Order: sequence, then structure tokens, then C-alpha cells
Amino acid sequence: MPPRYIGEDIEKATTEMLRTKYERTLDKDMGVVLVVYNVRDISDGYILPADPNTHHDVTFDVLTFRLEVDEVVLGEVSELADFGLFVRLGPLDGLVHLSQITSDFITFDRKAGVFVSKNTKRTVRKGDMVYAKVSTISIRNTIQDAKIALTMRPDGFGKPEWIKEQKIREIREKRKKSR
Repeated sequence: MPPRYIGEDIEKATTEMLRTKYERTLDKDMGVVLVVYNVRDISDGYILPADPNTHHDVTFDVLTFRLEVDEVVLGEVSELADFGLFVRLGPLDGLVHLSQITSDFITFDRKAGVFVSKNTKRTVRKGDMVYAKVSTISIRNTIQDAKIALTMRPDGFGKPEWIKEQKIREIREKRKKSR
């Protein structure tokens, strides 16, 4: 703890330092550290030669956000690009590549700001909520360097309306077969 904290409430100072050091950071094992809380068990501390700081052992809790491959997520489309769309997943964005939006041929209408599928005429715009599955995760050193690939191709993914349409189609096909 730097000398400037001498005389201040040690719990408050420790909490401030831990939050500055850990919040909004990426840990390869834990994921994104969202918040540090419940700081407790702060030791009396010790001093090292030629070091003006005091050093303390401390116990604290963190709330983290971590994704797993094959996890199903619901997120908001945050950005559209020629190569695909980005989906906001809490503190991270995942990319749904153009080839993974739907099984149908899809085009990007930049002027209208929408992806449109050829046969089904399904659309995706910024702000739409979509279900996707995590395909790959590449964790580097920072949140900005994390790469998350998503897919919406399998049935049961995409916009909620698409899922509803698919279920209705399945029910109708089942009824036709039973006649």
C-alpha cells in the first residue's frame, strides 16, 4: 500500500486499490473480472527494505463473466459489418461471421443497415436480440484482444421470431404427416 494511504481507513483504501488493479481485466481462467467486493482479512502488513509501501495479505471476492464453448447465449446485435455482425454478451462482443448467420444465402444492405436472407427473407438489424452458440473463444491479455466466434446457423438459434417460425413449420409438417 503506497504511503499516501497511511492514516486512511485500511479497508476502504484496500478496496479502492483492488478495484483499480482487477476490475475490467481479463483472467484466462476466471474470465472478465466485473467487480471486487467483500474485502476482508487484511493482515497487519510488512515492509520490505528500500520499498516505501506496506504489503498486506488480503482476502476478497470477485464477480466474473466467463463464456464456455458450446454455451447458448442471448445478446443484442451491437454492430453490423460486411463480414458479419457483433453480438453484445455482457462485457464482451462476439462475432457471428456472415456464413454463420443463417443457412440461407444472406446479403448485407449497408444503406438500410440490415442483413437479409434470400429465400426466407429473414432480417437482422442493429438492436435485434438473437440466440447464438459460442463456437470458439480466444483469450489473450486484454478484454479488447479477446475473440469470441458465434454461430446462429443451427435450428433453434437466431432471432426469437425465427425460432417461433421454425416451431410452427415443424408443427404443420407433423400434422401433414399424421393425415
